[in-house]
Amino acid sequence: MALQLRRLSLGLAKFQQARNASILTSLPETHELLRKTCRDFAEAELKPNAARFDKEHLYPKEQILKMGELGLMGIVVPEDFGGAGLDYLAYAVAIEEISRGCASAGVIMSAHNSLYLGPLLKYGNDQQKRDWVQPFAGGDKIGCFSLSEPGNGSDAGAASTTAVTSADGGWTLNGTKAWITNGYESEATVVFATTDKSLKHKGISAFVVPKPTPGLSLGKKEDKLGIRGSSTCNLIFEDCHIAKDNLLGKPGLGFKIAMSILDGGRIGIAAQALGIGQAALDCAVDYASKRKAFGQPITKLQSIQNKIADMALQLESARLLTWRAAALQDEGRAFIKEAAMAKLAASEAATFISHQAIQILGGMGYVSDMPAERHYRDARITEIYEGTSEIQRLVIAGNVLKEYGV
Repeated sequence: MALQLRRLSLGLAKFQQARNASILTSLPETHELLRKTCRDFAEAELKPNAARFDKEHLYPKEQILKMGELGLMGIVVPEDFGGAGLDYLAYAVAIEEISRGCASAGVIMSAHNSLYLGPLLKYGNDQQKRDWVQPFAGGDKIGCFSLSEPGNGSDAGAASTTAVTSADGGWTLNGTKAWITNGYESEATVVFATTDKSLKHKGISAFVVPKPTPGLSLGKKEDKLGIRGSSTCNLIFEDCHIAKDNLLGKPGLGFKIAMSILDGGRIGIAAQALGIGQAALDCAVDYASKRKAFGQPITKLQSIQNKIADMALQLESARLLTWRAAALQDEGRAFIKEAAMAKLAASEAATFISHQAIQILGGMGYVSDMPAERHYRDARITEIYEGTSEIQRLVIAGNVLKEYGV
């Protein structure tokens, strides 16, 4: 399957001009094949195990390795560096199908591809790509992204973690990073630290730090409401020394790197939310088609049909926004507003759909015997991480006002 996935990249060029038109009606054949591959994998490997991963807070190691064999853990990484060499539309399609089977696997894949590999691919030099991308493109190693800090919330420019030059020309890091997805399992992290406090956000730099390394320790694994199969923890830097070559880009470029990577990362989270929403809709329709009330299947009730219509409308609208944002990114065009729209629409759709699914299932929706309550818990985080819904609205409004010349 990995060879099949990599072969898909060979046919992408001919779809470049037709992509924008085609995604308004259907995906290109290449992407449909990828979609089916990921859906089959999710049905066979993820969906049957998702409840267990959730209840036991169990990292899906075996499944992540298989996703790596499929090429999904380096999906946009060029083949020269061991990846599948596909595009961001393919990435969005794959994340949705994986998340439809298991939201935890979806966020592990998203954080690794978007947040860890993303900055290295975009800003790393050739040696850094050989050292920190190539060994991580196959799924046997994963990475994480260390930006947030305790108390800073959405203020990414308020980095209290510091990096100072050492006598040998390297860097010494001190500080704490919070809410780090893949924190326990990752073998490297991209870290943002202040190198010049006087410059505020322009004095933040980016570094790649191997794990484990002296001076870097992990906080407790957080007990979360949802996506419980992925680890989340603090990364604590105490006189953590790294080589000078571990600086990513130039000093002071860190804030720009972080913001540009989060723009693309929002597409991944939008796709994750789509997968959760689709899974919740699947669950609701399946239950409703078998349940009878007042002497008839409840799918005959207008109140149920109204809910299903609203769920499908929100899901499909968010999906088209997500595909459009990914297509714009592939073409090298501005996509910041569209990515924010996609994440906002998809995350709110996932929360709404999973809530409605519980209403349709009634009491059965409230117990863990059915997956509806897990979808509801998993959906909620998509409105928070990689930019809250409030931040997405600020991004959208700012871009719209700029278009009006305001």
